[in-house]
Amino acid sequence: MLIGVLVSLLAASVIATEKDASLRRLTDLKAVEKFIDSAEVVIIGFLEIFREKTVVLQDGLEAAARRVDSVPAAICTEKDVRAEYGLGSDTITLFRKADNHQENLVVAEADKLEADGLVNFITVNEVRYITEYNQVTAVGLFNSEVKTHLLLFANRGSNDFSELKQRLGALAPEFTGKFLFVLINGALQSNSRSLGYFGLKSQDLPRVGIYDGDSDMKWLLPEGDVSTERVREFCQAFVRGDLKEVKQAGAEAKTEL
Repeated sequence: MLIGVLVSLLAASVIATEKDASLRRLTDLKAVEKFIDSAEVVIIGFLEIFREKTVVLQDGLEAAARRVDSVPAAICTEKDVRAEYGLGSDTITLFRKADNHQENLVVAEADKLEADGLVNFITVNEVRYITEYNQVTAVGLFNSEVKTHLLLFANRGSNDFSELKQRLGALAPEFTGKFLFVLINGALQSNSRSLGYFGLKSQDLPRVGIYDGDSDMKWLLPEGDVSTERVREFCQAFVRGDLKEVKQAGAEAKTEL
């Protein structure tokens, strides 16, 4: 009887190893911390071994990782490591640096754990140092505890689009926990409402604005070069509270705040 149990456990172990062959295996806390620090967004399956559902989850996570290959994925089966992140049971966890956030998908409470459901979980919560605004990313942006957004309004296809995105993306880590940096493509008709909210049109771009979700207030950086120095000072002015005396963007009736 004992031999039969051992053989079954060995077979399960072999199956699990084969299933997660394309997923990195993290065996201790140091390895997990290093993996989390390796990219802007990562996903880790904190899963028990020798569970029938684990194989299914690994299959789904592996398939999802192939489809969203911009997000590194791994698994960890160590209970003590899982406890370090406040997790009591099998959980698929997404870590993102932009707002130091940990988004947990608890297996026991989830409805869809196949590849499609996991892809949706990843893409909805994939907030980066600079995130392009669309209907999917909007969910993660507005669910974040960081309610202040630094907005880059620029037209995709313009000569300076890629350079501006890269420039602000490099600046964003300085303001982790204070701002989410968001790119709004002014060339898309679907974004015209966002531009209008700031009193802008596509031909006015590029421009930079700040939206504070807590106060529902907004400001525009005065026209001029969208340089790292100007944007940094704009952000610092908000943090210092200096923008409270500045007229809101797109507001004609409102003057002083």
